[in-house]
Amino acid sequence: MLHNQNADYAQREYDAIHREGEELISTHCCFCGMQCGMNIRVHTETNQVVGVEPRYDFPMNGGRLCPKGVSAYRQADHEERLLHPLIRKNGKLTQATWEEAMDLIVTKIKEVQHTYGKDAFGVYSGSSMTNEKCYLVGKFARIGLGTKNIDYNGRFCMSSAAVGFNQSVGIDRGATNPWSDIKFADALLVAGSNTAECHPLSMPYVWGARDRGAKLIVVDPRQTKTALVADIHLDLKPGTDLALSNGILHVLIKENYIDTDFIQQHTTGFEELKAIVEKYTPEYVSEITSVHQEKIIQAARIFGQAKNGMVMFARGIEQHASGSSNVSNYVNLCLVTGKIGRKGSGFATFTGQGNGQGGREHGQKADQLPGYRKITDPAAREHMAKVWGVDEKEIPGPGQSAFEMLKAMGTGEIKGLLLICSNPMVSAPSAGDVEKYLRNLDFFVAMDFFLSESAEMADVVLPSTVWLEDNGTTTNVEGRVVRINGIERTPGESRRDWEIICEIAERLGRGKYFKYQSPKEIFDELREASRGGIADYYGITYEKIEKMDGVFWPCPDEKHEGSPRLFEDLKFYFPDGKARIHAFEHEGPNEDVDEEYPLLLTTGRVVYHYLSGNQTRRIEALRKFCPDPYVEIHPDTAKQMEIGNGQYVKISSRRGNITVPAKITKIIRPDTLFVPYHWGKTLAINHLTNPALDPKSRMPEFKVCAVKIEKTEQKEVQHG
Repeated sequence: MLHNQNADYAQREYDAIHREGEELISTHCCFCGMQCGMNIRVHTETNQVVGVEPRYDFPMNGGRLCPKGVSAYRQADHEERLLHPLIRKNGKLTQATWEEAMDLIVTKIKEVQHTYGKDAFGVYSGSSMTNEKCYLVGKFARIGLGTKNIDYNGRFCMSSAAVGFNQSVGIDRGATNPWSDIKFADALLVAGSNTAECHPLSMPYVWGARDRGAKLIVVDPRQTKTALVADIHLDLKPGTDLALSNGILHVLIKENYIDTDFIQQHTTGFEELKAIVEKYTPEYVSEITSVHQEKIIQAARIFGQAKNGMVMFARGIEQHASGSSNVSNYVNLCLVTGKIGRKGSGFATFTGQGNGQGGREHGQKADQLPGYRKITDPAAREHMAKVWGVDEKEIPGPGQSAFEMLKAMGTGEIKGLLLICSNPMVSAPSAGDVEKYLRNLDFFVAMDFFLSESAEMADVVLPSTVWLEDNGTTTNVEGRVVRINGIERTPGESRRDWEIICEIAERLGRGKYFKYQSPKEIFDELREASRGGIADYYGITYEKIEKMDGVFWPCPDEKHEGSPRLFEDLKFYFPDGKARIHAFEHEGPNEDVDEEYPLLLTTGRVVYHYLSGNQTRRIEALRKFCPDPYVEIHPDTAKQMEIGNGQYVKISSRRGNITVPAKITKIIRPDTLFVPYHWGKTLAINHLTNPALDPKSRMPEFKVCAVKIEKTEQKEVQHG
């Protein structure tokens, strides 16, 4: 009955906003992992996109959109859209025909691979694409090019969460629970996520929990908009998450807030954890983190005493050289208290990219095949060989992670690159080095719909379509697979990414493996490829997605209705069915302060921009709210250095420097600076960040490095 009422309401809403001469296309936002439902408004005669409205019938956003969602459609007809292929001639990118561009690409691929071997040509892709494209890119690299060297920008986003989840519970789905479960938690611990700005449509779920009396604990070096409304703000020193989580675990165990029966029946490793956290007393942890010991005790008691609780986190704990350990230790809070497998209890990571979940499931990662299968697993290789119709020996072995691929370009190990839907000149650490690596390539081709900072360096640039000009699926932050519906158009001479990839494969003589006529055909093969894997999509169809407002994986057959909540049977994805409690010592960040570099730098997002800013910086409605980067400095630090609000300062690390205006604010710690990361070239904060990698996830340590600041005579932001 309720479903019918919702459907009736949605129909009335549709009727109210429908206008003569316009069509409404039901789809989802292209930005963060919330994948909010929206209706694209299209002029039927001109095929131009003239606006969007939030969908009231999609459960994630319930009739709301954030500033990025409201403005997302404006990129479709933007004057800076790439509409023609470009080839570098005499040092300049010049308009060319598709025939010229394709001939050059195929010739260069063949030359590089003939001279240096198959692995000398790499593929570097992204997760702001549909599942169909992500799957196809992985298949193209391995079966079209025969290269092991493929990875993607999700390595800089979700890789630590993936390793942490896998080593703790044996499965990497970004959330154990549907978002609707959040409001049933009695305690919410949010670590390293400024949810109010980065995933604002999650906040109504938090308010729903608060309305029921839930307590909110926020772990963040800054007093963000999320921390501002918390019951307890644990304002730790950047790089000390392991010490802090060990301190909370110490109190939970000492004061007996643990679930002994759950631990004994459903986990292993508790005794080692207990032994290690014994020394992490609130006093000791306070010395390391500078968080007051009473706040550590209060946070532990709130979470321990709660009947139901959820732990949620994001890049703030993940983008460290200890990122995967940080994730597992926060998961430990749920495991030792038995808060998992039921409504209001579990853990989740806030997915940053639009398809950050699906993009890491089906073959873009260096060591992974579709369905979360390990590329080194003989059974997985045999399964994929059958699906793809190749000899198992044709499937390459594991390749290198994203930053290691970039370094391999610098050494000459990788000679050619296909870059798709990614902008490493802004998103990768130590950006000055990345520029050198890309310039060292013999041949570089980029596919994009705007000329990003990275695409500007390419030898060939191919114009692709934006999200609302194609069809397919994405997988949102909950693990819910949703449908992306688009307009039948390709502006100028642009083409859809999947069609471009298939044509390159055809010209390379591998076309028989890429005979797709639609995204649905690709998805049907993806379903078969994932069948029996951990990320099993086999039972998900386009029709079922439309009928159910999305389907949660795993979904092993067409009668199955999906899996909104994991571990309800308290069986985990290990042979013995038990979760693994891992123990970790705090070692601190890879780089600490000293006399020359006395301050810590951390980075993050603002609500108005997305990732490298290649899309959002071009949308005037967003750019006017936050046109340029800035540095947050505590008043005490600013006073000590005689820096005034708005004054330009030069921030330097051991790797590079940028100059930006100072924003003096008490929301940042006196020993820490904060700069948002959505700008490129001379304003890219990743000129400074540390490329030290997590040994398991290969995640760079974006979130903490040592820096110094000094006043400059500069009077305005200098772009370029």
